[in-house]
Amino acid sequence: MGKRVTIMLDDNLVKKLREKQAKLIKETAKPVSFSLVVNETLRKSLK
Repeated sequence: MGKRVTIMLDDNLVKKLREKQAKLIKETAKPVSFSLVVNETLRKSLK
């Protein structure tokens, strides 16, 4: 379980993350949380 954090995201970033989430849902036919998409995106960009 992760730590709960409140952040403000720009509208354009939310849109891109939601699009990524929708793509993952279509590809896997399973639920994909917004938090999972944000965490994966941050992990990839912080390597």
